[in-house]
Amino acid sequence: MNIFLKNGDYRKFSVASFLSSAGDILFYLAFMTYASKLQNYSLALSLIAISESVPKLFEIFGGYLADKTEKKFKNIFLAALARFVLYGIVGLLFISNISQWSLVIIIVIVNFLSDTIGSYSGGLVTPLIVDIVGKKDYGEAVGFTSGISQIISMSAQFIGSALLLVMSYSSLAFVNAGTFLLAGLLFASVGFKHQKNNQPIERKEVNDQSFFKTMKLSLTQVKKQQGLLTIILVIALLNGSLMVIEPLNTIIMAAHRSTMIVGTYSFTLALVSAITGAGMVLGSMFGPQLFKKVSVFTITITASTLSIVTTLALFSANIYAVLITFFLLAAMAGVASIKLEQWLVTAVEHKILASTAGLLNTILTVAGPVMTTLITTVSGATNVSVALAVLLVIEGLTLATTVVVIVRMKKNVTK
Repeated sequence: MNIFLKNGDYRKFSVASFLSSAGDILFYLAFMTYASKLQNYSLALSLIAISESVPKLFEIFGGYLADKTEKKFKNIFLAALARFVLYGIVGLLFISNISQWSLVIIIVIVNFLSDTIGSYSGGLVTPLIVDIVGKKDYGEAVGFTSGISQIISMSAQFIGSALLLVMSYSSLAFVNAGTFLLAGLLFASVGFKHQKNNQPIERKEVNDQSFFKTMKLSLTQVKKQQGLLTIILVIALLNGSLMVIEPLNTIIMAAHRSTMIVGTYSFTLALVSAITGAGMVLGSMFGPQLFKKVSVFTITITASTLSIVTTLALFSANIYAVLITFFLLAAMAGVASIKLEQWLVTAVEHKILASTAGLLNTILTVAGPVMTTLITTVSGATNVSVALAVLLVIEGLTLATTVVVIVRMKKNVTK
């Protein structure tokens, strides 16, 4: 928080991120609501989900293109302007006479294009934030931004539900467009300020290698940092565990209503989601400062142990044990992720930082759906107890691998 209050440039970057996130969530909720009222709502909602999830897999390419971009501030502004135009068109389409399904298809395409542009824009922002706050304070800065973004995400859903009662779908599309325009202006203001004072933040060096050579270089530099690649894979599995535990929890809630329900089923679902979100927020915002002197290895071992404890809590079918362990696991996973990012920015060359961050985010993004598909398939084919047992084995192997790597590292240091 200190960096947010003291560093004006970083504050503008953060506010720009908050604005575009809030607008995106408000419109997403409105679009989902609109699609749910169509005759074939299942297909419409599936298309929306695809348009939201697939662009996340493009972060690796967005990061690569960002590293090849020389004028980053200019392109961040142009990316925001493009998203402003796209959602401005959507707002106009809502008040036109176009058929409902034609409108849905167009908006799905717009949503896909906007989120893909967002992957590129995110890649542009990462190295600039490193230059603005410095590598030393990067973890604290990103942790604060991540925590506030999650608070905004949770709040925007409730605010969006209320706004739908008084605002039209087109109005919310225009609001979303406006947030991107404001975000672009904030990014541009930082660039103009430094250009005017002859203190450019942008570095002249850009990555001129091919995509595959860049990925190979990123992996080579990551491997040079002993234990970093292992930590990346462990945190990917931790994020996957968090994602897969939630659907398993809903099954257990339905099977053990007497011990797993607080009030009503829907209220308990909301409570679990809120507790998990609160853990991630607190871990991201305050973890980097509270655990500043604690190594990422210690944090990762703690988080891996908590993932096992959380799975055992699900076996016990006690809602209070589940809520406590969910909160602690989410908090430690949040801290581990920020610690990992902090290490990453010091481990690789600046000119391939966005590419490496994109590669990292892709690994973290893919892990969740893969683990969810695997474990829920096991649950459907057998029962939830077998699925939990499989998850427990994966978590046990993850913890054992982490411990073995750390022991080997200590032996090498001693030698």
